[in-house]
Amino acid sequence: MRRIETPRDDVTVAAGPLVDRLLDGLPAEAVLTDPDITASYAHDMASFCRAGSPAAVVLPRTVEQVQHVMRTATALRVPVVPQGARTGLSGAANATDGCIVLCLTRMDRILEISPVDRIAVVEPGVVNAALSRAVGEHGLSYPPDPSSWETCTIGGNIGTASGGLCCVKYGVTAEYVLGLDVVLADGRLMSTGRRTAKGVAGYDLTRLFVGSEGSLGIVVRAVLALRPKPPGQLVLAAEFSSGAAACDAVCRVMAEGHVPSLLELMDRTTVRAVNDMSRMGLPDSTEALLLAAFDTTDPAADLAAVGALCEAAGATRVVPAEDAAESELLLQARRMSLVALEAVKGTTMIDDVCVPRSRLGELIEGVERISGKYRLTIGVVAHAGDGNTHPTVCFDATDPDESRRARESFDEIMALGLELGGTITGEHGVGVLKKEWLARELGPVGLEMQRSVKKVFDPLGILNPGKLF
Repeated sequence: MRRIETPRDDVTVAAGPLVDRLLDGLPAEAVLTDPDITASYAHDMASFCRAGSPAAVVLPRTVEQVQHVMRTATALRVPVVPQGARTGLSGAANATDGCIVLCLTRMDRILEISPVDRIAVVEPGVVNAALSRAVGEHGLSYPPDPSSWETCTIGGNIGTASGGLCCVKYGVTAEYVLGLDVVLADGRLMSTGRRTAKGVAGYDLTRLFVGSEGSLGIVVRAVLALRPKPPGQLVLAAEFSSGAAACDAVCRVMAEGHVPSLLELMDRTTVRAVNDMSRMGLPDSTEALLLAAFDTTDPAADLAAVGALCEAAGATRVVPAEDAAESELLLQARRMSLVALEAVKGTTMIDDVCVPRSRLGELIEGVERISGKYRLTIGVVAHAGDGNTHPTVCFDATDPDESRRARESFDEIMALGLELGGTITGEHGVGVLKKEWLARELGPVGLEMQRSVKKVFDPLGILNPGKLF
């Protein structure tokens, strides 16, 4: 996805003393200062988010090295921006001018996998897919599966409280983080949570750090809950003549008590973009495509029941897969959705509003109105089972007027989400992109309390400044 940045400030950073202090406790290869190299660490994948020029990029391999960085930063009053793989979509990993970018990708060890306790202990730089494959060898699974799972890191997943396709059944990252080791702003090491199945000792500081976007401390170790590896899933595709009918089907499926492992929706704009890119042969008359999957002991029976509900809601065609190979073919369209939408104009802004399932149809209809109002192509891909939508604004980044309309439409979609009783972000986080909207969602009292928590953990305000609020 092509990024749109606001201009950087021209600043001169007195990096000499800082770098000298960093090198007192770090190997030379862990500290990068060449501006041509550090510039590549300046931002994540978000559009319209300013990125500053870091004074240095540090790539630690040990907890002690992270502690040294934070002690140095505190002593010199230098901001620190923690980073993972920079696959985020909110600007949460963007550098600020003169900061230390603390990139944790080299802390990538899986320290323990316990089939008895059903936990994994990992460093923050472990890639999500690598963990999933490793625990799979023990007959276990780590369910959170962001779309970028082949490259994103567990530390980044924790920082942004990320989700994924399977959240409708298995939940989001926060539900799998049992305990953390965190380096605080002043360099002290704190442990939170537990490695037991139960534990309610004191405030739940673990949950506080999940989704904090590196603004409270640096996660250096995580204890993660695992589940038994589920059977292979079967998938069903249902075509609808309207988005409203597809959303009605979603409501029927959930109201009947079904627990799909995946329930995804693609609107007509997305379906046509995928057709244009892949020639998959999806009918041009399809206004919405619903994908449902089950990984139960009898998935065919579950698909048959859901297929009947889709037909009752007005599905024009229902296609259940007979085996894993057919299931994979049905999922290909969903997986290529965002790439196909990006090809429409070359640049996209991916929104992340989440609404109650019962209001999903209203959101999709509202996005269609907004698309017409701003004369833009906006496709909607949704984790329909949990109401988390990704309206994707397609625009030409070289056209200033179109870029302006893209940003305004993005904001209007967030406003619509709040009006429908939803939230501005279901799994991407706030970062820079949505900080104004966070204040609107929280209200003045909620915002004051959150800022007070920030001051307790980071009294100097050096941890990822300018993010969240």
